[in-house]
Amino acid sequence: MEKDCLFCKIASGQTPTEILFEDDQLVVFKDINPAAPVHLLIVPKKHIRSINDIAEADLPIIGQMHWVAREMARQHGVSSSGYRLFTNVEKGGGQLIFHLHMHLIGGWK
Repeated sequence: MEKDCLFCKIASGQTPTEILFEDDQLVVFKDINPAAPVHLLIVPKKHIRSINDIAEADLPIIGQMHWVAREMARQHGVSSSGYRLFTNVEKGGGQLIFHLHMHLIGGWK
């Protein structure tokens, strides 16, 4: 855990947040500035700064992120209508919090 990382604090329970899903590797919660009716963040508990910092040992976490995204889309009613998954990488790619995370957005009519 990085001491000043907001997502590390959320994942460890130090910052109160409504957790929608949690297992030994990930937490899922709503984005505080939603870009869609459904906007969730899928966040590893392990601090990985960005996609550029993934190690081979982290590959199971990446797979788990996608598996959980599929399940969250189903639970939030967007699996049939469609949704978008994306990860911003570094400042130039729109990353604002430097802890790997995936956005799940959808729910537009």
